[in-house]
Amino acid sequence: MGTSAGTSARKISGKAMGYLILLALVVASWAIFKIITPHNFGTPRNLLSYLESSLMISAGAVGFYFVMVMGMFDFSIGANIMLSAIVGTVLASRYNLGYFGLIGGCILTGAIVGLLNGFFYVKLRIPSMIVTTGLALIYESIASYVAGPQSATLPSDLRALGGMPGNLIVAAIAFAVAYVLLNYTKIGTYTYAIGSNEFVAKNMGINVNLYKVIAFMIAGAFLGVEAILTISYGSSMVAETGMLSMSRNFYPTMGCFLGLALKKYGIPIPAIIIGEFFLQIIYYGFVALGAPTAVNDVISGLALLIIVTLTTKVTKGEIVK
Repeated sequence: MGTSAGTSARKISGKAMGYLILLALVVASWAIFKIITPHNFGTPRNLLSYLESSLMISAGAVGFYFVMVMGMFDFSIGANIMLSAIVGTVLASRYNLGYFGLIGGCILTGAIVGLLNGFFYVKLRIPSMIVTTGLALIYESIASYVAGPQSATLPSDLRALGGMPGNLIVAAIAFAVAYVLLNYTKIGTYTYAIGSNEFVAKNMGINVNLYKVIAFMIAGAFLGVEAILTISYGSSMVAETGMLSMSRNFYPTMGCFLGLALKKYGIPIPAIIIGEFFLQIIYYGFVALGAPTAVNDVISGLALLIIVTLTTKVTKGEIVK
């Protein structure tokens, strides 16, 4: 009884420490930029805008976490978001399916892309980043064909999910589903088992290849949710080719790294959500300063490396993947 209570207290204490780290990151980043540029950064209206941007990215990142925690990677994130948004927009406007076409088209397309990623990864047996890089080129070409010569534009009467409270409701549902899948289903249990030790997971009788494919499908479906929020917020999507879609890979990946770094505190999903908000504060802070995008990306990358280094302790003899 006493041991159980002690374990529970340590677990709560660990979660509290994780939330304190996240809160400190958010407050410190806001305070620094607010001091440097007090007039055009960090007002309540600005913070709401940062939150809306982070919600879009977090909705996809919480799904991508299922792939990353297994030790895999996906370079087709941006192509998936782009293709899903274009397909959903075409179904909603060109075929007059409204919100049913938008939501169903985005999520279904994202899940199919994820299924293809997982299928080719387990069948070809080559690194996931190579497989998904090649497939990203294909997805970009398909998106260009579907969109046609012009960008895919969502009609104004179908953009309710691009602002409050629509985007908050969609994102909250995505977060809740990701949390339940990760913590209360066999999928979440096997995801962590495979990520911890794939060899042991196989010996336990887990169909590792199947659950890797499922992880990619889950990630794809959640990236489809991100596509819904992205097209609803921005109203149009241009079909980019030549791997230009990879620019959308950055922030979902960064958020997942934060989730992995703070996984030991038992709050990976909240860490991704709050972490994306923290990253958007940094982004808009540099925008307020008038800094070039390249400088912003460099500073954000360095900040991530520092955070991961400080929050991840590697024991002697442990293999770093």
